[in-house]
Amino acid sequence: MNAIAVIPARYASTRFPGKPLVQVAGVAMLQRVWAIARAAQGVARAVVATDDARIFDFVRGFGGEAVMTPESCRNGTERTHAAVEALGLRDAAVINLQGDAVLTPPWVIGALAAAMARDPDVRVATLATRMAPDAIERLRRQKAGGQAGGTTVTFDRFGDAMYFSKAIIPFVKKPDAAPPIWRHIGIYAFRAETLAQYVSLEMGPFEKAEELEQLRALENGIKMRVVPCDYRGRTHWSIDSPDDLREAEAILAREGELLPRYDGTARVE
Repeated sequence: MNAIAVIPARYASTRFPGKPLVQVAGVAMLQRVWAIARAAQGVARAVVATDDARIFDFVRGFGGEAVMTPESCRNGTERTHAAVEALGLRDAAVINLQGDAVLTPPWVIGALAAAMARDPDVRVATLATRMAPDAIERLRRQKAGGQAGGTTVTFDRFGDAMYFSKAIIPFVKKPDAAPPIWRHIGIYAFRAETLAQYVSLEMGPFEKAEELEQLRALENGIKMRVVPCDYRGRTHWSIDSPDDLREAEAILAREGELLPRYDGTARVE
């Protein structure tokens, strides 16, 4: 069964108002993300979930699909669930793709869709990429400098997450026996019924301590499959501020566009 990508998008961002509609190298941010989702293998449909008529009208204007959701949604996961309910998607595998993830390669999203299609027993899945030694050292320096960004994950031999942390895990006592370190990529796929269960749960102590929403699943015994992915030399980036926007455009200038066109007709293996 092909997955459905739901892209939550709010106009009223506190740090970057109107962010979904800003131009990124000549193409609106939200249109880029929608087209990337459409380009992913195994994704049958891409829907923007919003609470703002300006975003709804913009998406419909470029030929995309949009659904209105309540202003009361507290985060992208709740908005994704509201869209699933509004669209009546009872048996779908739903990929929650953030509307600012403009540099997410389609094949990364496709890997998540494939994992859900391959194993019907997987209720929730997410992505991780193996970190190179220089990337690990760079992340260590950032953490030592007080930055909280960058989440790592450990998973068992069956591929199910054991823990996510803003610290670098696992702690390595013996360097010669060190396992790989995996950086978490915050894209999730849910079975529709598991998404409904998830949003009904209260925050637990680990989620509160780390401020990592995905820990809610683990704290409540919901297994989460971790799907390894390869960015193939592309840079992982999202946009939270005007500075991030400028960096995203610089990355695109260096690495080139992910798609040949952003009208929803491109497909990428």
